[in-house]
Amino acid sequence: MSDLASDLSALAGAAFESVGLSADYGLTRRSDRPDLAEFQCSGALAAAKAAKRNPKDLAEEVATALRLDPRVASADVAGPGFINISIANSALAARAQDISDDPRKGASLVDAKRKVVVDYGGPNVAKGMHVGHLRASIIGESVKRLFRYRGDQVWGDAHFGDWGFQMGLLIVTLEDELGGLDPAKVDARLANVSLEYLEGVYPAAAAKAKEDVVFRDRARKATAALQSGAEPHRTIWKRMREVSMAAQKRDFASLGVDFDLWLGEADADPLIPDMVKDLEGRGLLEDDQGARIVRVAKPGETKKKKLDDGSVVEVPSPDPLLVISSEGSAMYGTTDLATIVQRVRDFAPDLFLYVVDQRQADHFEQVFRAAARADYAARDKLEHIGFGTMNGADGKPFKTRAGGVLKLHDLIGQAEEKARARLREAEVGADYPAEEFEDVAHKVAIAAIKFADLQNQRTTNYIFDLDRFMTFEGKTGPYLLYAAVRIKSILRKAADAQLKPGAVLIELPTERNLALALDAFDGALKAAYDKRAPHFLCDHVYSLAQAFSSFYAEAPIMQEADGAKQASRLALASATLAQIEIALDLLGIAAPERM
Repeated sequence: MSDLASDLSALAGAAFESVGLSADYGLTRRSDRPDLAEFQCSGALAAAKAAKRNPKDLAEEVATALRLDPRVASADVAGPGFINISIANSALAARAQDISDDPRKGASLVDAKRKVVVDYGGPNVAKGMHVGHLRASIIGESVKRLFRYRGDQVWGDAHFGDWGFQMGLLIVTLEDELGGLDPAKVDARLANVSLEYLEGVYPAAAAKAKEDVVFRDRARKATAALQSGAEPHRTIWKRMREVSMAAQKRDFASLGVDFDLWLGEADADPLIPDMVKDLEGRGLLEDDQGARIVRVAKPGETKKKKLDDGSVVEVPSPDPLLVISSEGSAMYGTTDLATIVQRVRDFAPDLFLYVVDQRQADHFEQVFRAAARADYAARDKLEHIGFGTMNGADGKPFKTRAGGVLKLHDLIGQAEEKARARLREAEVGADYPAEEFEDVAHKVAIAAIKFADLQNQRTTNYIFDLDRFMTFEGKTGPYLLYAAVRIKSILRKAADAQLKPGAVLIELPTERNLALALDAFDGALKAAYDKRAPHFLCDHVYSLAQAFSSFYAEAPIMQEADGAKQASRLALASATLAQIEIALDLLGIAAPERM
């Protein structure tokens, strides 16, 4: 099923071909000036230059051909050669009917399906989920759903941070607490280990390592011992991982985020020895001051670096990928590289997507280039989907009032409390069972948080303002939930009155606008997919909700006396609801049944 822009592009392309020019000039898009026209083709400008013709004359020839098609209500030439096109009511009705009848509500599938791994979330052992994980989780979940809905085979992987220096820090902290690593004492202590305990000791251990050289060296050696399989290091690691993952699965579930794979850095560790041998055997691994590196910069790629003595030198850029530290430990880049090897082995992906903070761009460039040099994966299969920061009112990364990092669980709790207050202010849910009221409050809270994030172009920073996000007016998640619930109520009343949707008729301007809004779904979905940018979908669903509101104000359904018009409007309402719910689901948002 093609959208109207595609149909018009084919029509205009045929018109250009009829005068001896390429059909590619017929590309037609939604107009930036809907007050002048619904669609616009600007191909006559480039075509005229290539054919050495007057662009206005050429545009008029194409417009004349377009007017012959019954789907076109008007085709007028404007400016230096733009073709403004409006659609006939009958064509709009036919398109709206197709959308209404389509289980996917106008959403097309990709031409060539791919295998895709989406790496997002990135929780760590000993660290509870906090607001720093929010954007990765929300954006990654939406990207995963977008790719899956368009037909790709997709695996979402949490990629647990469970194999780095932090584990060494925790092990030596426990060693100091117990006066050694006697297995019996370790087992007894681990039986009562909680995430709260780990969250308490890890920051202190990290701070101590910065000032205490001996402690830091012990932690590094403990890390290397863990990675070599030593006991009780492995036992300690396993228990701390279990405790951390249980709490994080709870937080992810509350946020409406789900993973197909709960793998971590440790799962790639068994592949590292053979990978290192492979890199060494092919001459890609070099010694550097006791460490081992892979150079990833191409000849001539350099940057200026200031040395300790104040002198400036040219060094390769990007920096080499550190594979093995001077202490013999595998580094973050090492496990990331081994994870690529693992994913190739297990899934043979056509595309690897990493939804991680934009500030990690240099790291991923190093890893991706190393993977390409080693022929583990082609560079164009590896993508870093970066994003900006979520900031407080001061413009700095969001913190608690006390200046600490806000836990994700606490943020969701705050949003739920705000949602309860908003619902009570609106006198919604007073007669609901307690369980239903809490469910609605939770869905409103999650909608507010997620939509506030996803409506932004992902690479930009944004200010977190829960009061603004929680309103039921304007471009917010709660507004969209209200729009969906409102249509559900209309359709329930119609069903109770034994009224059914029928053939779509387009007469009123608001019916035209609603049909055009429905038609725009596929384009928004493609843009969100191609650019890995859910905000295109946010823009669409908000515009659709607005179009329905205007339509319903002009054309109330239950009061319509004409049966055919009533049935048509029910079909439009039903299609709108289905499309809104699909779009919200792709954003990771669920709508309640009533509100």
